[in-house]
Amino acid sequence: MRIPQHVAIILDGNGRWAKSKGMPRNYGHSRGAKNLEVICEDAYNIGIKYLTVYLFSTENWKRSKEEVDGLMRLFRSYTKTCIKTAQKNNMKVRVLGDPTALDPDLQESLKKLVDSSKDNTGLNFQIAINYGSRDEIVRAIRHLATDCLDGRVKPEEITEEMFSGYLDTREVPDPDLLIRTSGELRLSNYLMWQLAYTEFYFTDIPWPAFTKENLWQAIEKYNKRERRYGGVIEEK
Repeated sequence: MRIPQHVAIILDGNGRWAKSKGMPRNYGHSRGAKNLEVICEDAYNIGIKYLTVYLFSTENWKRSKEEVDGLMRLFRSYTKTCIKTAQKNNMKVRVLGDPTALDPDLQESLKKLVDSSKDNTGLNFQIAINYGSRDEIVRAIRHLATDCLDGRVKPEEITEEMFSGYLDTREVPDPDLLIRTSGELRLSNYLMWQLAYTEFYFTDIPWPAFTKENLWQAIEKYNKRERRYGGVIEEK
């Protein structure tokens, strides 16, 4: 069994799962956060080295104030818990996205989480919060354009590899496998540059109900794919 080095997950279906139980949407988000702690440990034990999860998109601000406020409270609690978990499990945490739109105390907690785990050598755990792939690419272009204007980079020297170095994911390899839960069949503005040659796996199972067994099922499907990167595998 080939274990994908990097798995990215769109954690979808929290609200719908809660509604099916007769509970408010934020209950689903809370249960989803608890499940994320479990799946992080499962992923590392399976042999996955990088796990990147989509927590909150740049478009999620459009949701009701009640839901957004509930999510921000959950992120504050989750971040504090994650600081302890990262040290316990030797997990290195990175944050993807633009944190400047978040409240100062949450920004500070995220910074503390990243700084306190930067020397850990276990699972590389990337949290995408206030993240949108288009926003990430625009921010990267602005940074690169500034470097060109300042003479640090010549336009003719720009390559795909160089541009990747301006993205939020510059320290991690591109995902091998993308998992999206709860039945939706779209990327939702997630890692669009990085997912160019990633294998996709979609499941109807909502995120709070997603288990280690479901993760193995995704990996088994991944093992049945041939990753050609635009080339051709000659038949024997």
